[in-house]
Amino acid sequence: MTNRTALLRHPLAIAGVLLTTVSAVIFIALVIAVLSGLFDHPYEGLVVFVLVPALFVLGLLLIPLGMWLEWRRLQRHPERTRDWPIIDLRSPATRRWALLVAVLTTVNVLIVTMAGKGAVRWMDSPEFCGQTCHLPMHSQFTAWQDAPHSEVTCTQCHVGEGARALVHYKLAGARQLYHVITNQIPKPIPGVADMRPAMETCGTCHWARRDLGTVVRVKKAYADDAENSETLTTLEMMVGGPGRKTSAGRAIHWHADPDVRIEFVATDADRQTIPYVRLTRGDGKVTEYRAEGMTDQQLAAGERRVMDCIDCHNVPAHRVATSAEEAVDNAVAAGGISRSLPFIRRESIKLVKAEYETQERGESEIDKGLRGVYAGQSVDADALARAIRNVQTVYRRNVFPPMKVTFGVYPDNIGHITSSGCFRCHDGGHTAPDGSVIGADCEYCHTQK
Repeated sequence: MTNRTALLRHPLAIAGVLLTTVSAVIFIALVIAVLSGLFDHPYEGLVVFVLVPALFVLGLLLIPLGMWLEWRRLQRHPERTRDWPIIDLRSPATRRWALLVAVLTTVNVLIVTMAGKGAVRWMDSPEFCGQTCHLPMHSQFTAWQDAPHSEVTCTQCHVGEGARALVHYKLAGARQLYHVITNQIPKPIPGVADMRPAMETCGTCHWARRDLGTVVRVKKAYADDAENSETLTTLEMMVGGPGRKTSAGRAIHWHADPDVRIEFVATDADRQTIPYVRLTRGDGKVTEYRAEGMTDQQLAAGERRVMDCIDCHNVPAHRVATSAEEAVDNAVAAGGISRSLPFIRRESIKLVKAEYETQERGESEIDKGLRGVYAGQSVDADALARAIRNVQTVYRRNVFPPMKVTFGVYPDNIGHITSSGCFRCHDGGHTAPDGSVIGADCEYCHTQK
């Protein structure tokens, strides 16, 4: 009968023992690092709790495989036994070698840990997401740099903590990498991301029960006349807060009340068509609203989800302007484009809406076009140069020809000027069995002055 210890002498079994031992040591070292606060990012958790344990399991599988191969070899050639190497610690030379191996192993563990940490930090950075995958993520990265959330990393919202989130989103990342390698990138990248519930992302910074009361918004728009005439629209927005009505008795953020559950069915990929809404109030009362003509089969084929922050705030970090008019008006209002230049608003919109093969070509044509418009006219040269730079910036931040991204390609659900937004549900056409409807009154959310 074959000695089981002898079966461990197969090189594959020895490799399994070494891999299991080393990965166990690395895992313990990394866990200590996590507990001490050295690692605190999602990708780092992937390495610590997924990659290293996977290597440990692989080592465990190699051990019996090597033992089986050694057993089969001995069955065929019982005379060819393998002897263990003799390690005599009584020998000074052997002790020196053992000490050297122990020291080098410790150093190697530290090097691998630090190198792994550096690699993970890099993969965790927006620069990795936006520049390594430059073509598909160019528009998102550019918009993120100019957004209020520019200090929030990609993985804080798109991955987050927890093993389930890591596995789910890393598998999705592998699929996306395959699309990049095989040049199967959708153009444009879909605007609706596969996000975790908002309270797991937005809720880490934003308090769901915060009361904002009535908020005043002033919108500036400009005409296409020579004076670029300005129009001001002042809105009182009844934002309020969950469970806290505004002075007018209404609150937009009632939708975010944790005591209220709103479910809906969307029948398109961008969640712009919502024919069904189910409201569960805090007292348990349920009301279902359905758009006219929708069948059970159509609703069953749609996407059902629980409403949360990103169903209205759907572009908090990657906003592409919904129209060229809006983008140019904002630049004029900020002072980057001077109203002293006749028809500057009209000419700027015309140039940024034109189609160009590349961003570089677009910026060149904007420069040439605006200089041509004012050639021979007595205008402020500095104001013209500043306007050209700002119109180019408007174009560069919103139009990405290779990815077919341009103004309005992604709907913005805050409001209802350029997309359905609020009117996806508040259209007066969603009716409950008791005859009640989801109201479409503008003053339900705001008053205009």
